Amino acid sequence: MKLNVKRTLILIIMSMLMPNLGHALDLDATVDDEIRKNYNPNQLLEDVGKNESALEKNLKSSEPDENLPALPDITESTKSSDVKSGNTISVPSSPPPIATKRGNIKIRKWTTFDAVSTAAISDWQSKGTKVRFKTKQNKYGKNYVIPGSTVFLGEIVDSHQPQITCNGGLVAIELYGMIYKGQTIPVKGYITRADDKKIFLNNIKGDRTYLKTMWKKGNWGRTLFGKMFNLTVNLGGDGSTFILSPFPLAYGTICLGLNTLTSPITAFFSKGGHVSIPANSNFRIKLSEDAYIN
Repeated sequence: MKLNVKRTLILIIMSMLMPNLGHALDLDATVDDEIRKNYNPNQLLEDVGKNESALEKNLKSSEPDENLPALPDITESTKSSDVKSGNTISVPSSPPPIATKRGNIKIRKWTTFDAVSTAAISDWQSKGTKVRFKTKQNKYGKNYVIPGSTVFLGEIVDSHQPQITCNGGLVAIELYGMIYKGQTIPVKGYITRADDKKIFLNNIKGDRTYLKTMWKKGNWGRTLFGKMFNLTVNLGGDGSTFILSPFPLAYGTICLGLNTLTSPITAFFSKGGHVSIPANSNFRIKLSEDAYIN
């Protein structure tokens, strides 16, 4: 009995659902028919192809808008950008060269070297004449030894022969190089002693002979006065010539005075001594700048 009741209920429910299911199936079929009527799939694909061809044509024929900002230049040296600030960071493609060292050995300025000249030096030599010096002994410094007989190269930068006012000759030498183990090292230096005489302002000068010349110029008056004085004494010793004795003395005195007054003037137009230094004379060289040796 219970089984029949259950079957009856199932049949009633199915009879109620069957019309709705059929309606749903009819609706779905109707929608598909409308799509097929209004839209042709082949025409749709053709329209899509035409649109793509037109788009490509527009892209090819389009020109850049002048109002738009120019694109940044991208070079090999630009490798990254600063996102925060918006500024481009340029990174060189290769690292900068490393600075070359000036030298492994440093000889400090004011260092002195005792040397000898290899040739005679005189005020007859003109400006630009090359001169050489050789060190007499080893020079020891911090981390270096400059051996004896090292050659220093110099040049006469000023020269003149004796001039009036008893001004002596002049030779000025500047050092510009040193030959060390076969290589020429640039140096700058000057002379502080020449021929065992101290030199001031790098000027090797001949003797200034004004006082000596003035004394020489007065020799004539002094000699004449001495002769006249002796004559006066001789004349005074003889009674017959005593009356003449004052005249030689007066004459000698006048000549001595005039000669004394004129000797400074005549000495003014005289010349001084020459500069003449033989080879192998002693010199002292002093560096005015630091020197570097590789």
